Amino acid sequence: MAALPLEGLSAIVTGAGRGLGRAEALELARLGAAVVVNDFGQPGRDGSGQASKGPAEEVAAEIRAAGGRATAHTGDVADHQQARELVQLAIDTYGKLDILVNNAGILRDRMIFSMSEAEWDSVIHVHLKGHFNTTHFAAAHWRERSKAAGGPVYGRIVNTSSEAFLAGSAGQPNYAAAKGGIVGLTTSTALALGKYGVTANAICPRARTRMTEDVFQGFQEPAAGQLDPLAPEHVSPLVGYLASPAAAKVNGQLLVVHGGMVAIVERPRVAAKFDTAKEVFSYEELDELISPYYEDRPPNETFAAAEVLGLKHG
Repeated sequence: MAALPLEGLSAIVTGAGRGLGRAEALELARLGAAVVVNDFGQPGRDGSGQASKGPAEEVAAEIRAAGGRATAHTGDVADHQQARELVQLAIDTYGKLDILVNNAGILRDRMIFSMSEAEWDSVIHVHLKGHFNTTHFAAAHWRERSKAAGGPVYGRIVNTSSEAFLAGSAGQPNYAAAKGGIVGLTTSTALALGKYGVTANAICPRARTRMTEDVFQGFQEPAAGQLDPLAPEHVSPLVGYLASPAAAKVNGQLLVVHGGMVAIVERPRVAAKFDTAKEVFSYEELDELISPYYEDRPPNETFAAAEVLGLKHG
């Protein structure tokens, strides 16, 4: 019988008590990985309510009931020390850490002119700092192992960005900024850790979860027995692939995934270039060159490519 692709590997999935994280944890376990299921367990999608061990424990129990290996962690990944403890738990329990899937997040939506400082800070804290914290400790672990081994080791990071970063989301300036920051964190990490054998990639998933119930409230849910095109189960196989040995050459990439579709997003390309006829640009020259370029173009043409792919958020 052929070995499972993630057999002998261990993984952390953050925010894995519900929705996308749960589907991803179950998929990694199905592919053979031992999984640390992390979830702070607060009931509110805005990070409100009493933290609970329930969601993480339930998913870990579900994995074990299916014959897999899993342990629960209920700490807050936005807390630097608790993120350290999460990574150490995987190392202590399974001997090493091989895969990190960062998924934990909250929403506090508001238009930019109405958003409070606390609403901005909290979303950046959980999404962007949470991704940094776990990545920092996982990266240190892989670097130490690589030095001890005298060569590359196995390491995979899958981060969670969003189409809110790609195509804009008017009522989510904090969320869109955090998700854009996660892409920058991912590409920087990919460059820094490649020599140690570690890859880092980001996904922009579209799925019907507690976090997106408002976004997709106009989309009809399928009839009983039919798979929802917006089900998290459309996203989790890509995470399993990126976590696997098969994706060894996939590094520093951004991929959009939903409903049986995966799109690899190119880095921004230059759309137009203007050179001054003099030593330095003047206001008048810039006006003469740049203003006509936008004269006949529709609003938001910057995101036309995203719209063609069907990637526009919301």
